[in-house]
Parts: sequence; C-alpha cells; structure tokens
Amino acid sequence: MHADHWPAVAVVGAGAVGCYFGGMLARAGVRVTLIGRAPHMEPIARDGLLLDGLRVHERIPVTASTSIGEGLRDARVILFCVKTVNTETAARELRPFLSPEAAVLSFQNGVDNVDRICAAIHSRAIPVAVYVAAEMTAPGHVTHTGRGDLVIGHRAGWPRQTTLEPLAAMFEHAEVPCRISDAIEAELWTKMAMNCAYNAISALTRARYGRMARFEPVRVLMQRAIAETVAVAHAEGVCLSESAMVDAALQLGERMSGALSSTAQDVARGRLTEIDSLNGYVARRGAALGIATPVSDTLYALVKLREESAIRQD
Repeated sequence: MHADHWPAVAVVGAGAVGCYFGGMLARAGVRVTLIGRAPHMEPIARDGLLLDGLRVHERIPVTASTSIGEGLRDARVILFCVKTVNTETAARELRPFLSPEAAVLSFQNGVDNVDRICAAIHSRAIPVAVYVAAEMTAPGHVTHTGRGDLVIGHRAGWPRQTTLEPLAAMFEHAEVPCRISDAIEAELWTKMAMNCAYNAISALTRARYGRMARFEPVRVLMQRAIAETVAVAHAEGVCLSESAMVDAALQLGERMSGALSSTAQDVARGRLTEIDSLNGYVARRGAALGIATPVSDTLYALVKLREESAIRQD
C-alpha cells in the first residue's frame, strides 16, 4: 500500500519506546508526529530522529512537537506511550483534541491501562503488549538493543470499533512484527510476568537482562516473582502456565541480553518509576485476593525507596 494510504499517527509520550516505533513507522513513509519532552523533541524537529538500532542506523525525518493539540490535529492512530503514573493525566489532556475516528493504542506496561484510559476519556483504547529494549541515549537519539515486536487485540466484552488487521499491516509494512491475539488479557499478563521478573531487580542492581538470567540466585528470585504473578492472574480469571512463563522469561533474557529495564532507566534519571503498575500491582491485588506475594512486596518496597532516594538526589 502506498504511504499516503496509511493513517496519520501521533505518538503521545515519545520516549524510548514511542521514538523507536514512531521512528520505524516514519522511516516506512507513514506520516508520524512525535509528542514529548522539549529536550528530545527540539533536536528531532531540527535534525530528525537518530535511530541506532540492531538493523537500522540512520537519521529519520519526522515531525516532533511538545504540544498535544498541535500533534493530534490530523491523527487517526495514537500510540499512547506515557508512563503508567501519568495515564489519567495524559489521557484527559488529549481528550479535547481526539478525533472520534481515532484509534488509541496503549503501548504501556501493566494490565489495567485501557480501563484507566477509558475512565478518563470515555473512549475505549486498544491494549498492546510491547516487547522492545530501547533507551534514549542522547537528546533525539534512541538506541535499540532488543526485539521490537507487538501483540494487539480487542478487550473481551468490548465492542470492536476498530478493525485490527489494517493496524497490524501498517506495523508489518514498517518492519515491526505485529501479531493479533484473541486473548489479549493473557498476553498482557504474560508481559506483566516478564516485567515483574526483570524490572525491579534490574533497577536495584543496574544489571542487564542476560546477566540476571544467568545468575542462579537471581534466577530463583525471578521464578518466585513469576509464580506470584501467575497466581494473581489465575485469581483474576487469566490462566497462565507458570513453567511456560519461566521458560519465556529465560528466553527473553537471551534475546534481550543487553536490556536495562525501563524502571532502571527511570531511577537513573531521577524520575518516578512504573513499579506501582508492576510488582506493586501484583502485591495489591494479591492482598485483596488473599494471595501471599512476599517477593513482589519486597521488590516493590525496595524500588519505592530507591526511587525516593534517586528523586531527592536529582
């Protein structure tokens, strides 16, 4: 399909994840506007996005803005990439500028973002499980070190207002593997299990995924975190196989061996992390459902303390 046939895309919260996927779409001829912080958007608007990836090493011309109103003007697809701590705030901010035909895709960690977006804007978002290792390594410069694929699906019981096949085709056109799932809740909880195994420990130790997966005591701790996540998912009506999740986590460590978790990146920059939506969410739901989650409780408490110390230092 010719580039003109693809819908205009806006990336709200264009950090590392948003810049990677937005950059890949723009590189393929899709009309993309990145919306994010001035330190990154200003050099991108001036010089283009520098994408330093596993296969792609180039500077990509792409529109960049710090204004949601300006960036959403013609957008028919919104990649909603804000941190989970900002979900409601950012959703309410975009609501006045959102076209009724626009599809909002939640490119976020955690399992409850589409509910939170819906409550804020009274419009249903499409959940996406995102697998990518990326980091903003300099102003306007995203470094991609692992994977870069998506799983999209409709939330069970919600009306299917958007056809997913054209969205998947757009990503595939941009060399971004995109699978449509009939069980997106299970996909989100699978990603949650991976996040709960890696993110907090990576943040607390500054270790990258490959080293964590190879270090026996940490591997045992990760398996326990996964077991707790699977138990909470089961209680929430989502059946996952604990052994399959452990295998998937170890494979993830191999495929994304150089990854440093987004939680570790946030701590390093003195920013609030997403830990409340990861191990903290498992701990809260576990407490509400009568499921013991000692590993999740501990990792959550330690990351919150580390986060507070990092913010104070910054």
